[in-house]
Amino acid sequence: MKKELCTDLYELTMGQTYFDNGEVEDKACFDVFFRTNPFNGNYTVSGGLDEVIDYVKNLKFDKEDIDYLKSLNLFSDEYLEYLANFKFTGDIYAVEDGTVIFPNEPIITVVAPKIEAQILETTLLTLFNYGSLITTKAARLCEVSGNRPIMEFGTRRSRGVDAAIEAAKYAVVGGFSGTSNVEAARKYGLVPMGTMAHSLIQNYEDEKMAFLKYAKSNPNNCLFLVDTYDTLRSGIPNAIWVADNYLTPNGLEFKGIRIDSGDLAYLSKEARKMLDEAGYPDAKICLSNGLDEDTIISLIRQGACFDSIGLGDNISAINDRVNGVYKLCAVEEDKKLYPRIKVSNDQVKTINPGYKKVYRFYDKDSGYALGDVISLAYEDIDKDEYTLISPVEEWKQKHLTNYDVVELQKQIFDDGELVYEVPSISARRDKVKKEMNSLYPEIKRLENPQEYFVDLSMPLLKLKKEMLREHTYQNIKSKSLEKEM
Repeated sequence: MKKELCTDLYELTMGQTYFDNGEVEDKACFDVFFRTNPFNGNYTVSGGLDEVIDYVKNLKFDKEDIDYLKSLNLFSDEYLEYLANFKFTGDIYAVEDGTVIFPNEPIITVVAPKIEAQILETTLLTLFNYGSLITTKAARLCEVSGNRPIMEFGTRRSRGVDAAIEAAKYAVVGGFSGTSNVEAARKYGLVPMGTMAHSLIQNYEDEKMAFLKYAKSNPNNCLFLVDTYDTLRSGIPNAIWVADNYLTPNGLEFKGIRIDSGDLAYLSKEARKMLDEAGYPDAKICLSNGLDEDTIISLIRQGACFDSIGLGDNISAINDRVNGVYKLCAVEEDKKLYPRIKVSNDQVKTINPGYKKVYRFYDKDSGYALGDVISLAYEDIDKDEYTLISPVEEWKQKHLTNYDVVELQKQIFDDGELVYEVPSISARRDKVKKEMNSLYPEIKRLENPQEYFVDLSMPLLKLKKEMLREHTYQNIKSKSLEKEM
């Protein structure tokens, strides 16, 4: 799908303004960050950078795009000619996919000529928000499922074909074992998974015969869906009958069963007994039917017997969002970047000004993440000791020693040239696992999670306070002038 015009109109109209005022070469710095974690959680896992790279690398406006923009009668011919020759020439820094991230941290930083930086806004946010949402949900689900593999079954619940394919990819990055989406598997080298639906059993008058016909057609993929009629009195006995009378005599494997309805805890425990007593202790039990973090935890607590999970609704049709935003934080004057601040009546919408970097501290002994600090780009972070100070309640401080400190963002584009190699899906999946293991369990728990420290360096905190005071002074001065007038 073309993404060039997948943008909000105001990005192009603002570009016309910059163009008319001779600011084509003047640079600006924008940050992509988010304000709250999704799913009432305490962390997010970054995703979507691979798609961001593909978008920026190939971004150009073809004749069809220019003709459409011309038909709107909003843009000058000179500006349209500029767009016809558009190519991204700036720098981009970003946190790698699979990294655990937190609110207000700069995740993607764009330093580029103003028009270029502005035009990227909508698509960058779309790709980051969706990729991070799915990756985060998958990581949360894998965290609670332990070592039980989860299969992505959500294509039919997705909000469009493209969304379904991307959701399958990010689910696997987040830890899922494979997907039912064949196109996603083909495109991204994932493992395609799936056996049968209830309609196959309904197609035949006899459930036993349905299983037998399926087994003869798919002898190496026999995991039977057993809840079409009666799981314990019909489905499982018929699956065992086919295993006894066709699979085993022909040296074929009875892979197991899937239960998609009913009391999954009770049915799975009874199913395990029946399979074991029939001589199939290695036959696996897969559970599905609208599972999420809470129901998986509940099943485990109830002693449910299952080896894998099929999950659809709660990965591809998620009723939540990563509310990433794209905000100007610095502009170029005399070849230097000067900080800018957005002030709002809502404290959460008041941004951190300036060109920034973000660092993470890890305990040398345990490997756990101790906290993050957002600093101005020119700062050096002490490698021996550092004090994290809450930007809101400065009396809350945490003095750190015996740590390793890592800069989270990597350079992705340098003067418009791609300088970063996107890791494979399996490498990103491994990174998610490593990142999740670096968080204290108290931070990952679903109920009342412990807060993770994300603080501002003292120079950045001082700059923010000064700019807020200056803004307040300017407002008072403006109001006084209004009274005089």
